[in-house]
Amino acid sequence: MTHTDSRFTRTESRLTRTGTGFGSTTHTRYTSTRAGALIDAVVWSVRARRAVVAGTTASVRWVSETVTPAGWLVVTCALVLLPLGLLLGWAELILAGLVGLVLLVISLPFLAGGRAYSVAFTLPVERVVAGSEVTGTLRIENVSKRLELPGRVDVPIGAGLTDVHVPLLRPGHVHEESVSVPAYRRGVIDVGPVTTVRSDPLGVLKRELAWAEVHRLFVHPVTVSIPSTSAGFVRDLEGNPTADVVDSDISFHAIRAYAPGDGQRHIHWKSTAKTGQLMVRQFEETRRSRLAILLSLNTAEYGSDDEFELAVSAAGSLGVRAIRDGRDLAVVASEEIPEIARAAIRSIRVLNVLSTRGLLDDLTAIESSPRAMSLEQVAALAAQVIPDMSIAFVVCGSAVTTRRLQALSLSFPPGVSVVVVLCDPLGTPSFRILAGTPVLTIEILDDFRSLLSRRVA
Repeated sequence: MTHTDSRFTRTESRLTRTGTGFGSTTHTRYTSTRAGALIDAVVWSVRARRAVVAGTTASVRWVSETVTPAGWLVVTCALVLLPLGLLLGWAELILAGLVGLVLLVISLPFLAGGRAYSVAFTLPVERVVAGSEVTGTLRIENVSKRLELPGRVDVPIGAGLTDVHVPLLRPGHVHEESVSVPAYRRGVIDVGPVTTVRSDPLGVLKRELAWAEVHRLFVHPVTVSIPSTSAGFVRDLEGNPTADVVDSDISFHAIRAYAPGDGQRHIHWKSTAKTGQLMVRQFEETRRSRLAILLSLNTAEYGSDDEFELAVSAAGSLGVRAIRDGRDLAVVASEEIPEIARAAIRSIRVLNVLSTRGLLDDLTAIESSPRAMSLEQVAALAAQVIPDMSIAFVVCGSAVTTRRLQALSLSFPPGVSVVVVLCDPLGTPSFRILAGTPVLTIEILDDFRSLLSRRVA
């Protein structure tokens, strides 16, 4: 039997429950003795240390986000020069410190508010053609029950920034501002996130609040409407006859003597009756035309950025016309290949041709690169991965030499017609034949339409 004298030891069991904030609960059981009191002190010290660390971290973050570079100079004057001047008795240092202190005190009221704003930014369209301008609407409402001091709203537009001044707003009042988004060049422009900024006139302190919404504006390449028969060199969609003679197709060609293995359904009975021997029909092979557009992305194959933009517009114009005509279409361009892997890797990008919007969206984001494969490599790989190709339009820049253009058809299998669209803003619009390969040289985009129309006529 064990006896415990309660005068020397008192044990009290306590059970605490602590929520973790994530849907779970922690249960802790400990005894309150002299050792338990020590444990209490350790637990509370750990909690206090965590609270101090969290508060310090939040304060440091707030200070780093609020104090501007000019503000750090003012803080240095107020916290360093003023005590140093009082210690040394230098009137100049004391004056500089007082000026810094006064500026800090004056700047603090300008940080008040700002979070009471409700900010909304809208764009009327998501897609435009290069060379245009879009006007968005910025709507700012004071949703608090107090006056909001004047402030600023920053609207990031691509790599640029537009700032909008917000006047004094009474409770419930709304301020609207028109924001111009320049869409002069092809590309994808991200507008946002809109940021509300509270700052003093001298820019000593600043507080920002970003709104997460980002609008994406697709600036499509400029395209021209070309005639639906502009394929000019392309076999008709339903299938035009070719020079290949086969035993079964649609287009009738001639009648020949029956040979073992010929199908009986192709026997021409009238000719058989006249000649006294079995005669069968022959046909010209027909096929659906598959149009391929190959766009060079190698920077070395273009004389300038404007030349590359002309090539993208030409490829877009031809692709849009082919999609609207319901043709089988494939639009390909080179992927970037790292220099170290260029000898072992070949890669092309197949663009979306399910709709004109999808194609133009893909062309909007495409860029030239010095790491892109050469035109011949793109053509050779495209010939392997695109089945039943009947004609290939190759769009390139003026830096591609005549010898390379003459040898370009060798990258494609026999029976594929190759047409080169050479973009040269400094050249003369023309149509010529190089070693059996038609070459259209265009100076501006309208030349593409006129040259194709002439060839069709």
